[in-house]
Amino acid sequence: MKRAPKAYKNMLFLQSREARPLRILAEYLEPEKRFEETNIKHTVVFFGSSRVRPDKKDTYHTNKYYLAAEEFAFKLASWSKELETEGNGFAICSGGGPGIMEAANKGAKRANVTSIGLNISLPHEQKPNDYISPKLNFEFHYFFMRKLWFLYHAKALVVFPGGFGTMDELFETLTLMQTHKLEKFSIPVLLYDKSYWEDLINFQKLVDYGLISPEDLSLFCYFSSPEEGMTHLKPKLEDVIKNFKQ
Repeated sequence: MKRAPKAYKNMLFLQSREARPLRILAEYLEPEKRFEETNIKHTVVFFGSSRVRPDKKDTYHTNKYYLAAEEFAFKLASWSKELETEGNGFAICSGGGPGIMEAANKGAKRANVTSIGLNISLPHEQKPNDYISPKLNFEFHYFFMRKLWFLYHAKALVVFPGGFGTMDELFETLTLMQTHKLEKFSIPVLLYDKSYWEDLINFQKLVDYGLISPEDLSLFCYFSSPEEGMTHLKPKLEDVIKNFKQ
């Protein structure tokens, strides 16, 4: 009689409901192994819409967000090369897809710096962009495991305008910081284009209604250009990385 496949080689089993815990564990252990092998300890994570394009013409000129994200990632990645001599360098990390994610990886590649793409399997829109470092191109099935790896090495978060996914990532991060569920809860969170965010979300109203504390508004700040972002982020990022090493 022909031998039966070993359980860990049985794809029908591995894709079944009963094997879900194994799949979840694999999405923790396999990325962890690759991050260790490539010496990834610090990241700056970019969130934002997958739908903006550098050449897209629309009423709100959303292509400016792509161009700003690429330039900001380039400036950060170039600065990271200077820090690398002291062992304090960091990688640019994105969700791995198009739009703002592509812009972030593209900016890092322009600077010849490692960048990470934490992709996820979706019916539409999401496929790996061409600028991710090949060894750090990931594909996730579970959103919550992908989010874990977004934050695990994060020393700063940069959030550009986006849709439901961006809002989900932003508010989950702010909730974890607010409740001190992140050991590094003081990591800087930068939101690009103050006028966009203030038009979209009335954060002050949450304070006025007593739904959040006034100090919760200090969990994030706005910036309006790559240069302004660098001025704000550099001292904070240096401090976060320094404290991490200790």
